Amino acid sequence: MTSGSPSMTLVLFSTISFLGLATLAAGQNYLYHVCANTTFPKNSIYNSSLNSLLSSLSSDATRNLEFFNTTAGQNTSDPLYGLFLCRGDVTADSCQACVAAATKNLAGKCSREKAAVIWYDECTVRYSNESIFSTVAVRPRVALLNTQNITDQDRFNRLVNTTMTDLASQASNAPTGAKKFGTKEVNFSDFQNLYFLVQCTPDLSSTDCNSCLQAAMSRLSICCSGKQGARVLFPSCNVRYELYPFYRMVPVHTPVPSPGKSKISTVTIIVAIVAPIAVAMGLLILCYCFLSRRESKKFNAKKASSFKKSDRTVTYDAANAANEIAKEIATADSLQYDLRTIVAATNKFSNANKLGEGGFGEVYKGTLSTGDEIAVKRLWRSSGQDVEQFKNEVVLVAKLQHKNLVRLLGFCLEGEEKILIYEYLSNKSLEYFLYDKKLRAQLDWSKRYKIFEGIARGIQYLHEDSQLKIIHRDLKASSILLDANMNPKIADFSLARILEADQNKRYASRIVGTYGYMSPEYAMHGEFSEKSDVYSFGVLVLELISGKKNSHFDSESAEDLSSYAWIHWREGKPLELLDPTLRDTYSREEVIRCIQIGLLCVQKDPADRPTMSSITLMLKSSSVTLPSPQQPAFFVRSETDPIIPKMGLENDHSIGIDMLSSANEAPLAEPDAR
Repeated sequence: MTSGSPSMTLVLFSTISFLGLATLAAGQNYLYHVCANTTFPKNSIYNSSLNSLLSSLSSDATRNLEFFNTTAGQNTSDPLYGLFLCRGDVTADSCQACVAAATKNLAGKCSREKAAVIWYDECTVRYSNESIFSTVAVRPRVALLNTQNITDQDRFNRLVNTTMTDLASQASNAPTGAKKFGTKEVNFSDFQNLYFLVQCTPDLSSTDCNSCLQAAMSRLSICCSGKQGARVLFPSCNVRYELYPFYRMVPVHTPVPSPGKSKISTVTIIVAIVAPIAVAMGLLILCYCFLSRRESKKFNAKKASSFKKSDRTVTYDAANAANEIAKEIATADSLQYDLRTIVAATNKFSNANKLGEGGFGEVYKGTLSTGDEIAVKRLWRSSGQDVEQFKNEVVLVAKLQHKNLVRLLGFCLEGEEKILIYEYLSNKSLEYFLYDKKLRAQLDWSKRYKIFEGIARGIQYLHEDSQLKIIHRDLKASSILLDANMNPKIADFSLARILEADQNKRYASRIVGTYGYMSPEYAMHGEFSEKSDVYSFGVLVLELISGKKNSHFDSESAEDLSSYAWIHWREGKPLELLDPTLRDTYSREEVIRCIQIGLLCVQKDPADRPTMSSITLMLKSSSVTLPSPQQPAFFVRSETDPIIPKMGLENDHSIGIDMLSSANEAPLAEPDAR
């Protein structure tokens, strides 16, 4: 490659004034390019084909097309495939100018390479000696970010994740061949709006487009979390958000009546439409009242004659119902803590007592006046929910008892405060041990296997054995707490239930969870089930075996930990995945079996994933035969596959950026793996 290096490279830029940004937007804003290091001979037929291809792309941009693909050198042994994609909101003139500039730039920068891609703000141009039509390419990839941080990062990141997910779903559902493009403006604060954009090449299927956008969003959360603006550029798709409108805002015009034509007032039109409807509705209501009154008289007469026979039964049932209600109220009262008690226990929610924070709120250590230690989860105030519904859900969840679940002790509801009180576990979370090189050595194989079994039993209880069916939806290392004997206890299992009580609905009204651990059907479409938790469990298993963190996984050979594990499994080298700190403490058969279970859990199709009860049995009994796992979700094809051109960068080459479109943007370039 002639731009960048194999590892992610960071280049910082000074602040650009608003006037400077406006000037850049008016011109052709070059962002980045990547050329393959596979060259063809000078003055060859290939060179002639490339010139013909680039000329064809440039000329076809004059036909008011947003997307176009073509080939050159079809009669040779080495044909070339090329395409351009203009941003969905730009005008035909801007598209034409951008493609002309991009093809000219490519001809100068990548004149002898067999594959290349160049990104501008307004368009992307790409060619290769291998077919690139209707196929997903997520490498090479580039991330551009505004180096300024946002203040309220957690709320900001949640808003970015949910909005991007919704927008990606809408854009990708456009029919194949139609424009797969979407923008959205959402309110972040009283003074700030956020602007979002997603786009795929229209030749992708809905599934491929969504997969591409999801992969881009995953990179966005890794490289640019909490930044004021960022984008990720793939050959097949791109995503972006900013605190300013960077795309063309198309106003909605209200038609004005032409002069000289008859003008009927709006009021006249409304009266003409509404009046007949109102009269008809009035007549219907009168008829309904008359008939209801007559039926009511008949019903009351029957009720009066039968009530005398059953008055004792009615009184008994009412008494039972009243007793049940009284019990529920008494339970709720016994679980409710006074806010002053919680404030005193946490020393006014001091930072010294803070254990951490997540997608639902902040967690503090507290000590009650009795000396008992508690964990206090102070929910974000934006979690809005009816007070009585909140109380009812807490009462229900508090009844769940299992040795592998963190016990919910109670709650506090005062003013805008919504607080959950849990048992305190001194060994903190699995994340605390697993991702620390020194502490990880304390997790020998027997402890890790015990953790597998404990998590599986806890989730099985939530899915199948408890009086409530609960889907966790955010299972990860930080939500697994460890007691004094390193036994795992699942935390936060109640939050999806308490904060969004309608468990019968299989589509979430909001996405809660962590990218890298969410199943593809949940991350893309908000569709969750027990198999969503199974997917997360599979990721956890692979993390525990390898000691690697999936959400920050980086490898030249694979996109994520699941893909990395699959490559080693497919090549017959599963033990290369094993954490080096385990040395000789492990059982070879158990490790291979657990890797196989992990891969079974992260399969793309939820129907192919095992249930938690099956997983518990697989871990308990070595005599149970395991099926062969299929390729995991979001697997990026290897260089032997034709989807992605074989591209690579030389180690000593740096990034060169001529212009940029966002103040303080810095590019993070990740080329195609070799």
